[in-house]
Amino acid sequence: MKIRIKFSKHGNMKFIGHLDIMRYFQKAIRRAEIDIVYSEGFSPHQKISFAAPLGVGLLSEGEYMDIEVHTSKPSQEMIKALNAVMAEGIEIISYKLLPENSKNAMSLVAAADYMLQFRETYKPEDFKSFQQTFLEFINQPELRIIKKTKKGEHALDLKPLLYAAKVQGENIFLCISTGSSDNIKPELVMETYYHYIGQVMPKFAFQVTRLEVYANMGNNEERKLVPLESFGKDIV
Repeated sequence: MKIRIKFSKHGNMKFIGHLDIMRYFQKAIRRAEIDIVYSEGFSPHQKISFAAPLGVGLLSEGEYMDIEVHTSKPSQEMIKALNAVMAEGIEIISYKLLPENSKNAMSLVAAADYMLQFRETYKPEDFKSFQQTFLEFINQPELRIIKKTKKGEHALDLKPLLYAAKVQGENIFLCISTGSSDNIKPELVMETYYHYIGQVMPKFAFQVTRLEVYANMGNNEERKLVPLESFGKDIV
């Protein structure tokens, strides 16, 4: 049985990196007595994979991992069992049974929502002016940047990869391309904006929270973003 688990990450857990989160969940799954499938061979490991690694220092309302199990109790019982062994800052939100032919979450990731909140002392004094200039920035026909990668630098237009952007209260909301092919970090968007206004973005200006992760079920002509948890159903 293929299971997709959604969880949130808050508090001091934001300082725990992806590899340690993987090890943490392996131990939590054993403590919760989940009937998980192990690989074969000389070094068996749990059948578990994560959708999209979250950067250190980021919070999240919507992280995903897929596991394979031999048997399972109803979803609500499994959520309760897992939350009973979770450390403070990690909470299981949903536990969904996937169709047998489902692709794993990692291969489906196409976009993600983020909320960027100004840290104390970093909020612009003239926020109304900041808001207006930001709207001018995102409404440009092109957002050309030089993106640095492990393979070097290359020119990139952020505009087609920025699916939505707005000022929401005193925060910045972004929906951006995420995944193996066109992975854009929210910090890159804001760094580009600060460059646009002739400034350098302070290193710790924002607390970033990932809100949701999506698959694209549309085509080249029309994008249709669907939350990863919508591929499964509750076990009752």
